[in-house]
Amino acid sequence: MAETKVTRIKANDTPVKASKANAPKKQKPVRKERKEPKNPFTKALYGIGGYFKGAWFELRQVRWPSRKSTWGLTLAVILFSLFFVVIIVLLDLLFKSLFELIIT
Repeated sequence: MAETKVTRIKANDTPVKASKANAPKKQKPVRKERKEPKNPFTKALYGIGGYFKGAWFELRQVRWPSRKSTWGLTLAVILFSLFFVVIIVLLDLLFKSLFELIIT
């Protein structure tokens, strides 16, 4: 039987200096969950409010593109759309002419 050599790697116990780029972001303290009301109308209002609160939280995390990149992407969409319109029109004309040849 051949013996295999196993190398064990241990973590270094010396602390690593945290730079500003690698420093973890401060997190907001976690709020305690509120009790849901028993009244169905109030419960619905709490649900709607929670939806908009979550939506606003997600919108704050979005990284919006710059004006230059937005115009570039808009131009790309317009050019691709025009390209496919031309392809579809050409295919339509081709199939129309083939259909007329078959029928006549």
